[in-house]
Amino acid sequence: MSEILYMKKARELLDRIENTQNENIQAGARLMADSIADGGLVHVFGSGHSVIPILDIFPRYGSFVGFHPLLDPRLMWTNVLGGGGARGLLWLERREGYMTSFLESFSFKSKDVMLVYSHGGLNAAPVETAAYAKDRGLSVVAVTSLENHRKAVATHSSGKKLGDLADVFIDNCVPLEDAMVYLDGQPEPVGAGSTLAVTAITMSLVVEVARYLQERQYKLFTFVSPNVTEVNADHNTMVFQEYAKAVRRH
Repeated sequence: MSEILYMKKARELLDRIENTQNENIQAGARLMADSIADGGLVHVFGSGHSVIPILDIFPRYGSFVGFHPLLDPRLMWTNVLGGGGARGLLWLERREGYMTSFLESFSFKSKDVMLVYSHGGLNAAPVETAAYAKDRGLSVVAVTSLENHRKAVATHSSGKKLGDLADVFIDNCVPLEDAMVYLDGQPEPVGAGSTLAVTAITMSLVVEVARYLQERQYKLFTFVSPNVTEVNADHNTMVFQEYAKAVRRH
């Protein structure tokens, strides 16, 4: 039986993340724990396929109040062509100035953290989100490709890439082309790696933030699967209420 080519690459990728990004993940988690413990929020942004960790960080079984997803349906696809399609999304996330209009709908404090995802780290959406946060005194944690950051030329008029604006830079350890498997006779690689990478990094951040908060005896309001019968039936209702309070207080 032949090996599953992607699985081999996936194991290598996760090993690279664990072996090279431990310190950066811990540094990001400490910033986030400090913010949440002080009544702040960890705002989380991504566009295009980088919206996936934003959807997954909260509400998600095993995550907790303190993470604030910044979701714009215009910056995620609900279709391939036409309305909500990938073409329109790809066009909009490159347009300079749009993010200011979007971010003005939210409240940000200097004790907050902005967590920004972008494999390429070049488009206006992630770059301007990070810049907007920095201008308001927030710490910025970027999850992006170090190879992209080193090799790609900045396309934003500021001359900045996402990584240039990061207080903590977490390398997703995925190559510039994202796809990881080359097949004989086909020049284009297949099998994207960044989604797997950022999911592992995101859940690592969630767990490490929880660990740091628990060490401070900070009460976690954790979203729990209804399959966990030891938890009261109204537990998740309470979690949503606490989330609403945290955002309103902010």
